[in-house]
Amino acid sequence: MVDIKRHRYPYCVVWTSIPGLTWLFPFLGHVGICLSNGVITDFSGPYSVTASDHMGFGNPRKYWQLDPARAHGGQVGWDEGVTTAAEIYRGRMHNLLCDNCHSHVATALNHFAYGGKTNWNMLSVWIHLTLHSRYISYTEALRTYIPFAVILSLAVILYVAM
Repeated sequence: MVDIKRHRYPYCVVWTSIPGLTWLFPFLGHVGICLSNGVITDFSGPYSVTASDHMGFGNPRKYWQLDPARAHGGQVGWDEGVTTAAEIYRGRMHNLLCDNCHSHVATALNHFAYGGKTNWNMLSVWIHLTLHSRYISYTEALRTYIPFAVILSLAVILYVAM
C-alpha cells in the first residue's frame, strides 16, 4: 500500500522533476523503482544508486503502481530484480542521454520480466510512466507545470512586445 506521508511506494516506479529540465519540458524528469517494502532506489549520478525515502532530486511527485503478480518470481523476484539493477548501476557512469535513471528502471523490469517482457528500455519506461502514473496530489501536479507555464507566458509576452 502506497504511504505518501512516509514516502513508501511498494512495487512502484516513481518520478520527480529535475530543476531546469522539467521547467522547460514538464514531461521529462527523474525516475526510480521501489522495493516491495516501498523503499526508493534511484540512479542519480555516476556510480551512485541510493535506497532511501527520497530521490536524488527530491521527493516523488508521481508514481506508477505496478502489479507484483506480473513480475517473474513475485515479491522475491521483484526485490532481486531491483537489487540486481542497483548493483549493476553502482558500477556505471551516468549519461543523461543514454545510460540514466530510466535505463536503471528498465534493467530492473527486464530482470524480473515484468509483464512477460524482457525488452524494456528508456523509451518504454517513459511511455508507460507518462500514460499510467498518477500525481501524488493536485499540488504536486501544479508544482510540475507552473514553472513551464511561467516560462511560456514570459516568452509569449516578450515575443508580442517585439
